Amino acid sequence: MKRREPSSFGTKNVSKRRKTSTKAKGKQKEAPDVAWSDYFQDLSKVCNVPGIKNHSRRDRIQVFKALNTVLAFVSSRKHMATTFPVIRSSVESLLKRPLDLTKVAELKALLPDLVKFAYIPRNELRIHADTLSQQQRGGRRSPDFSIPSSSQLPGIEEEEHVLVLEFAQNSKGKKEQSGIVLYSLPPAMTPGQTKKLIKHREERFACAVNELLSATPEGEDSVALLQAAARDHIPVNPQAKGFNRAAQCDDKLTVPGPEDRPSIDQVIQEIQDQEWYKGQIVDRRTFDAREARPGCLDEPLSESIQQALLDARKISALYLHQATAVNAIAKKHNVIVSTSTASGKSVIYQVPLLRFLEEDPSTTAVFIYPTKALAQDQKAALEQLLWSSPGLQRVKVATYDGDTPQDQRAEIRASASVIFTNFDTIHASILPHEELWRSFLGNLRLMAVDELHYYADLFGSHVAQVVRRFRRVCAAIGNQDIIFVSCSATIAKPAQHMKQLFGIENVEEVTEDGAPSGIKDYIVWNPPFVDDQAQKLGRCSSISEATGLMRFLMKQGIRVILFCKIRKVCELSMKTLRADLSSEGRLDILAKVMPYRGGYSQEDRRRIEHEAFSGNLLGIVATNALELGVDIGVLDAVIMLGFPYAIANFRQQAGRAGRRARDSLAVLVADNQHIDQHYVQHPNDLFDKPMKDLMVDLDSKVILEAHLQCAAHEMPLCKGDDMYFGPMLGELCDTKLSRDKDGWYHPHPKFLPYPAKYVSIRGAEEEKYILVDITKDAPKILEEVEFSRALFEVYEGGVFMHQGLTFIVKEVSHDTKMAKLLRADVNWITSPRDFTDVDAKQTWRIKAIPDSPYLTYFGRVDVVTVVYGFYKIRNKTILDVVDVDTPSWERQGTGFWLDVPEPILALLRSKGLRPAEAIHSACHAWMNQFTLAAELKTECKAAEKEYKASTSARKRPARLVFYDVCGKSGASTQGFDHAPEILRHAHDAVERCPCAEGCANCIHSATCREENAVSSKLGALLVLRGLLNLEIDSESIPERVDEESGFDTIVEAAYVKPVGGVEVER
Repeated sequence: MKRREPSSFGTKNVSKRRKTSTKAKGKQKEAPDVAWSDYFQDLSKVCNVPGIKNHSRRDRIQVFKALNTVLAFVSSRKHMATTFPVIRSSVESLLKRPLDLTKVAELKALLPDLVKFAYIPRNELRIHADTLSQQQRGGRRSPDFSIPSSSQLPGIEEEEHVLVLEFAQNSKGKKEQSGIVLYSLPPAMTPGQTKKLIKHREERFACAVNELLSATPEGEDSVALLQAAARDHIPVNPQAKGFNRAAQCDDKLTVPGPEDRPSIDQVIQEIQDQEWYKGQIVDRRTFDAREARPGCLDEPLSESIQQALLDARKISALYLHQATAVNAIAKKHNVIVSTSTASGKSVIYQVPLLRFLEEDPSTTAVFIYPTKALAQDQKAALEQLLWSSPGLQRVKVATYDGDTPQDQRAEIRASASVIFTNFDTIHASILPHEELWRSFLGNLRLMAVDELHYYADLFGSHVAQVVRRFRRVCAAIGNQDIIFVSCSATIAKPAQHMKQLFGIENVEEVTEDGAPSGIKDYIVWNPPFVDDQAQKLGRCSSISEATGLMRFLMKQGIRVILFCKIRKVCELSMKTLRADLSSEGRLDILAKVMPYRGGYSQEDRRRIEHEAFSGNLLGIVATNALELGVDIGVLDAVIMLGFPYAIANFRQQAGRAGRRARDSLAVLVADNQHIDQHYVQHPNDLFDKPMKDLMVDLDSKVILEAHLQCAAHEMPLCKGDDMYFGPMLGELCDTKLSRDKDGWYHPHPKFLPYPAKYVSIRGAEEEKYILVDITKDAPKILEEVEFSRALFEVYEGGVFMHQGLTFIVKEVSHDTKMAKLLRADVNWITSPRDFTDVDAKQTWRIKAIPDSPYLTYFGRVDVVTVVYGFYKIRNKTILDVVDVDTPSWERQGTGFWLDVPEPILALLRSKGLRPAEAIHSACHAWMNQFTLAAELKTECKAAEKEYKASTSARKRPARLVFYDVCGKSGASTQGFDHAPEILRHAHDAVERCPCAEGCANCIHSATCREENAVSSKLGALLVLRGLLNLEIDSESIPERVDEESGFDTIVEAAYVKPVGGVEVER
């Protein structure tokens, strides 16, 4: 691996003009004194602009001054649109002469990143859409931003497009906390702020002119250079006669084919030569190509199998890891193979299957996959292999899952040799009816589980018990010779994970990868500041950076997948691609880009998978639904929009590119969140930081009891079954199951007739809302949305996105769980206004913290979420605030909590530290040390509340509270049992971390819903030390001067009454 130093991939042609340096805080460097010609003085007001000499026209109002004044006034009143006809008429009244388009284009050429001067569709300025309830109530309408004007330019068809003129600005009227924008309402600026904005822009304009004058070669005319550059910035109406949108683009209109595309190194060099490149690449490292390493089989394959591999897969020899695994299976060893993505892991269980079938045609096998798409993909590959094997063409392969029709199931059980299924089906269908499967299970030789890393945390803990039930049933019918095989991406301790999951000891681990791989480049891409000399404007949008890079790559013939962390970002990215590719006239590329995420119908997902696998797509925008190994054809590049939660996810997603040993590219486009910026500053962590162990909780009584009820229904339990279920079996059988006179244990009556129906192995099942598109006469179901998502995404008047298209929610029925949507092209998004209260209601257990007078409590926790309205937002600016009436989401669960000692609260306040910041960070610090943290949640603090200018009536208790994500999963029980020792680990991690304000290694969480905006490392340390009763030298703690607005939102935690008979556990 070679790391490229910044000097080797730094900015090339960052701009056509020289840039000045900036100070650390983004203050603008003072412009040098350069004599201006009359032409440049005519572009600006000379007065009060530093660095200007020859003040011959002090009394004249020039172009920039007039534009600056008008735009600043419009910016301070955000209900006004910046359409050029409106701006033009106001400026002309100040100039007392016509405003030439070329003058504005010259300003755009001088300040290309700060001035927007372009045509946009007229409907992108509108934010009005009535809901059914508003029509019925006669409620207020949202304002219409598309202000009409009688000033019309030649060639403009105002009913289609509008020319807009805007300056980039940070006029939110509120300070930003840790890079998180606090949205504000119009009007956003006071007169003083407006004057300050005008002055800043004047200084910025002067600096740009001085830069141009200084950079102009001797003998050349700077005015001529500017006028020539301005010609490229004169906007052209897309609806004007003879306009060819594609011709406006300098990009090649022909997209190279897969074999003709440039190398990744060439593409990166070309990126750095682009005018829009501003040093976004902060880290680049190249991994050299790896040659294939063949392996040798102890026993050669039969000629028919060798020919089948050659005909179906073009495989003439096995790689080292494949041969090692096949040899181990031949010795009847259980095997796990943990190697890179696309290293041919499926061969390790398919080849032994062919051998077993040749030896005994009655052999059966079970292949298990985490997703139905992956199962279908692998089923087709196996069928092709069997069809190429003489004598095995008649072997029947079938899918048996929840979608299998009832009338086909008996035939599959009777005639199939291989079934493709999942653990949900084994749990809910196969094991409860084991008497129907005895012939199949009696002949079972091989069980293969693909993507084993998928089975961890709560789901993995349930799967571990399902596998034990499965092994017990097979043993009872006389089959104890099953060979278990699993495949996984690169994980920590693969053999240990398989042993925990399967409950077996004889596991051979194969990690030495023999597959070839091409050269792979990894890039960390940090969006640039909107203006280097005005860093308060913030960084460019990570979505626009990622989609812009994706467009560039696709134009070079690079097949790329863009991974997004959540569904909404996936849809926003697709929407952005639609708009940008359409405006560039690249409909040929747009036709080859599709989104892919959970929630789409099965038909849509299969269609997208087929298009990708067939090589018809240039780009896919996806959530982690495609992180697993579905074969979607050749991918040359992966773009990750934001750090994908964990190092393991980062490496798994990056592995999706280069699946055919060609050179490939993986790019992490950083968000402005703390976690992302940590990896920008410490990119080595992405490659050197060890992955966390995958966790399977075998000690959860809640999970174990549920599966003992199921196991007892499959066949009665006895105390000897502890060989499968562990030492807690006896206690749970005696207390939770029914015992007959012969000593056998049966399910408790409340679980009858089918216990599996009462046990969800993926957590609590949610009700779903059906979303119906009523745009056309025939309504069409778009998708189904879980209640927990619908609450935040489906409300009347809100914008819902599906496959990159926008819909307005017209009506929501909470009784029938149905929402009606209308297709609408809008250029705003909606964001819910909501709050979630997590409150401890009843104490069931109390545990002492060693060497401390303070306690940890466990019991009932109520969670209430209320969505009371939404914002309409465009470019981080609130356009409208709307109230909605939706039912609150109330649920009861289990959790534990630690009350912050009153002396610590007083100390925090005395030192100017916000208690909300300290408590929030302490919660994340604790969860960062807990292995089952993925199954817990805490009450995250929102910047919009904590830094609000007015006091909040919602005061929250000074309490660290944690609760189960899925009802009673048992994770909170484990957390409570180990809370004191984890508290100590959290304290040590925060205290030893060398960072100044907090990072991913101490107080920041990748899953924080509020993006870690409300945080304090010092405050968290004080809270943790206080709970542990460690000495605190208050004199050594510096007093903080809080420059942020906001009020204290924390009050002392009230005592939560325990049930009778609870004693403190020591």
